Amino acid sequence: MVRALGTFFSKVAKKYLPDAFIFAVILAIIVFVLGMAIEGASFVEMTTYFGGGMWKFLAFSMQMVLILVTGSALATSRPVHKGLKSLSTIARTPTQAIVLVTVVMIVGCWLNWGFGLIVSALVAKELAKNIRHIHYPLLVASAYSGFVVWHAGFSGSIPLKVAGADTIMKQFADGAIIPTAETIFSWPNLLLVAVFLVTIPIINMLMSPKHKDEILEVDSALFEEEEDAPLKPRQDMTPAEKLENSWILSMIIGVIGVAFIISFFVKGGGLGLDVVNFIFLILGIILHKTPIRYVNAVNDAIKNCGGIVLQFPFYAGIMGMMISSGLAVTFSEGFVDISNTTTFPFFTYLSAGLVNFFVPSGGGQWAVQGPIMMPAAKAIGVPYSTTAMAIAWGDAWTNMVQPFWALPLLAVAKLNIRDIMGYTTVVLIFTGIVTSLFMLFVF
Repeated sequence: MVRALGTFFSKVAKKYLPDAFIFAVILAIIVFVLGMAIEGASFVEMTTYFGGGMWKFLAFSMQMVLILVTGSALATSRPVHKGLKSLSTIARTPTQAIVLVTVVMIVGCWLNWGFGLIVSALVAKELAKNIRHIHYPLLVASAYSGFVVWHAGFSGSIPLKVAGADTIMKQFADGAIIPTAETIFSWPNLLLVAVFLVTIPIINMLMSPKHKDEILEVDSALFEEEEDAPLKPRQDMTPAEKLENSWILSMIIGVIGVAFIISFFVKGGGLGLDVVNFIFLILGIILHKTPIRYVNAVNDAIKNCGGIVLQFPFYAGIMGMMISSGLAVTFSEGFVDISNTTTFPFFTYLSAGLVNFFVPSGGGQWAVQGPIMMPAAKAIGVPYSTTAMAIAWGDAWTNMVQPFWALPLLAVAKLNIRDIMGYTTVVLIFTGIVTSLFMLFVF
């Protein structure tokens, strides 16, 4: 049954799902129309909301470009490349490869979602090169499927926000501070992550094609690696070439960078996007040994950033329309109105999943739903911690059919969203059912 569902949704996605950019454009049009139809906003107002929000993701877009570029450049260094190859040798069959890449993504994203996205994509590439008769779209979909746990882990935006002096909590939740012991490290959350760590690899494994003619192997030429050009003898180099190939320059920057990283964590710094990018950058410079090698690695990696550069502004515009028109509030309040003490976490989870289609950002999701759900949780009698995690899990859940977060992984894997979404739709259904039961009976 699982294989049949995966095959069915995969065929539907390949036939009817357009490029991820078209998906973003269609979502923008839908939100534009709904803002006028439901909220009564005028055409001019909606254009203002769209244009005004379009560049709100600029800083975040650059962070995502950097995590893709610095992560890819780091991976092409000889030591890391060798390590990834060694990791990929753990799996010797297509089934083992699917299980391995799913586990790598779940563990990686629970530790840090940006790290997990890049590493799992790179491991998938190595597995595809080394194992014959592996269905590459399913392998990459398996890697992305583990992303469903990101908001329940160390880098989850909402749990980290409510654990500090968060502005929304001050204004709408009596200034409550919710320690991570009640969110990330609560037993219901850890149990749900553990359930998915065991079951999602099995679901992915069960979707493997039965017949050989259904298997789409990766073209090895897609990942051909260019050999480094032989270096000139040092005595034949110009002064400029000597600087470009100077390991001393790389080591000086490396020492400074490592010193900062150590100092940052000693002072209690957390593992956010900026520090992950900094770690990737410094390690890449060190491991490539010379500045020019790192420059060349970055130039190769940056070719994969087109989707992020083009699409993220559109999602920022969609978020601007959702928030400014009041659509996000209307959606969320509609679920609150039909909730009681038992069903409130479940409906909060569903509403977060819906809003995530249009506001695919953990911080943006919290800005939209926190002011609505936290006062409602107090009035209904549901703990703030449960409500926060319901929003967090809902935000992560529908990423399985939202191309936004898949873009960095797809860029590394060199696939289109239609290649994987049929399989991730099955994961969406499965994780939605399991998480809904947890929200009703466990959290």
